[in-house]
Amino acid sequence: MNETIKTLTTRRSIRSFCDKPVSREDIDTILQAGLYAPTGRNSRDTLFLVVTDKKLRDKISKMNAAVMGGDSDPFYNAGTVIIVFADRNRTTTVEDGSCAMANLMNAAFSLGIDSCWIHRAKEVFESDSGRELARSLGVPDEYIGIGNCILGYRNCELPEPLPRTQPIIYK
Repeated sequence: MNETIKTLTTRRSIRSFCDKPVSREDIDTILQAGLYAPTGRNSRDTLFLVVTDKKLRDKISKMNAAVMGGDSDPFYNAGTVIIVFADRNRTTTVEDGSCAMANLMNAAFSLGIDSCWIHRAKEVFESDSGRELARSLGVPDEYIGIGNCILGYRNCELPEPLPRTQPIIYK
C-alpha cells in the first residue's frame, strides 16, 4: 500500500500519552506539513502557536477544561500542543485551519508521533483572558482559534478502526 494512504487510513486519535517529549526537529517537520496545507485563494495565513512549556500548557489546558465546565486535562498529558489559528476576516477561516490540523496530525503519525484534535480553541481564545494570553504570545487580534493539536507518544495500544458507515454515491 502507498505510504501516504497507509498513514491516512491507520492514524488514530490518541487520548493517553507518556511523558516522553517530542523533539524540536520533529515538531519543526510537522509544522512544515501544516504550512503546506491548502488555503482558500492560497492565502497561507494560518498561524501556529507551539506550546511545549509545561506551565503554559497546563494553563491553557485548564482554560480549555473550564469551557467544558470541568477540571480534567483535555490534553491527556500530551507534552506538546500546537494551537492553530486562522484569520477571522477570511471567508475560508475554518476550512484553512482545519486543513492545517489534518496535515499536522497525519505528518505526526508518519513520524511515529501520536496526536488528537482537541476542540474549544475558539472559545478559549475568544474569552477576555484567552484574548489577553494570545496577545501576550504574539497572536494578532484578527486571528481566532481553530483547534488544538496535541502531540506525544501513546502509552496505550493503537485503537482498532471503527467501521466506515458513510455512504458513497456514484452517479
